[in-house]
Amino acid sequence: MKKLSIVSALFIGVLTLAQGIKFEEGNFASILAKAKKEKKLIFIDAYASWCGPCKLMAKNIFPLQAVGDYYNSHFINAKIDMEKGEGVDLAKKYNVKAFPTYLFIDGSGEAVHRTLGYVEEKDFIQFAKDAEDPAKRLTALKQQFENGEKSPEFLKNLAGLTMYNDADFAGRVMNRYFEQKTALDEDDVQMLLSGTQTTESPLYKIFQDKKADILKFFPEDKYDRFDKSIKLNTIAKKAYNADAKTWNDSYFMAETQKFLNKEEAEKVLKRMKANRALKNKDIATYEKLILELYQDPSSATAGELNSLAWNFFENVDNKASLAKAITWAQESVKKDQSFANTDTLANLYNKIGDKKNAKIWAEKSIELAKASGEDSSETEKLLKSL
Repeated sequence: MKKLSIVSALFIGVLTLAQGIKFEEGNFASILAKAKKEKKLIFIDAYASWCGPCKLMAKNIFPLQAVGDYYNSHFINAKIDMEKGEGVDLAKKYNVKAFPTYLFIDGSGEAVHRTLGYVEEKDFIQFAKDAEDPAKRLTALKQQFENGEKSPEFLKNLAGLTMYNDADFAGRVMNRYFEQKTALDEDDVQMLLSGTQTTESPLYKIFQDKKADILKFFPEDKYDRFDKSIKLNTIAKKAYNADAKTWNDSYFMAETQKFLNKEEAEKVLKRMKANRALKNKDIATYEKLILELYQDPSSATAGELNSLAWNFFENVDNKASLAKAITWAQESVKKDQSFANTDTLANLYNKIGDKKNAKIWAEKSIELAKASGEDSSETEKLLKSL
């Protein structure tokens, strides 16, 4: 029996080593103190509960033995929801605007390296190695740029690392990159479209000057939609006062009607106000505006309707509004049935107390998840509770 116990203990130990990244419990201050004491960097998985790639990383990459072995021995690891608790302030401090973002932070609280998105095992370990190499950290790469580095590969990599958290700096990087390009390939076009956020950016002139190159990869109507989107983003930034949380409606309408008709401009403004209200947690305003915008959901996409329905599930308690959200989820399922929208429908039915329909759609969602390889653990929890 004693031998058996020893063997069992060894076996359990092997399993523990193969369990992937070990994430610390406790608040950020305690994690920071531990990193400082052990003279290690902190790795933070900055995620959001609704983020699909975040869930896939947690399912596919974090549990891998090679990933766990490297991260556990080199870093203090933490998972922090950037939309809850102290994560909200950390998101502001470290300028987290896209999910998942991976932060590497030193013991003094300075972010020395970062990346984002779904990353395969080999690259995920390489990012960690780069974070430990002072010459390859983002802080060093930025200094290298300021010193005049012009290598196209260097600039392309640096633009990708900074695009979603430091748009102004990324714009400067891409401007230097595109100044050297006589013709654009498809990757260049994708990067240009992702980086051109306002008409005041130097990239916007490149977007205009390189129209012929862009049209080799995209139809002209798509180019025109991008152009409108850039103009709207520019106007919205000027029309919205973030400190007062107010909109200059007359400015927005006057500027947008230079390329949109009045009805289109009014809808766009209402949609922008709704999105901003949700971000500001002004749920009453968000609810009112979305109900006005989506009285008839027939022209909206399945993904758009599912997103709206889920937002209502998470934030709205009014039964009549939830009933409307159910019609959006139903329309989404009708247009393109998936694990995500059937799960939304199940949760909405459960929220209004319709256990029978909640069970039907939870079972359907789990079935679709298994067929497509999605993580259905949360839906399974719902089903067990019914």
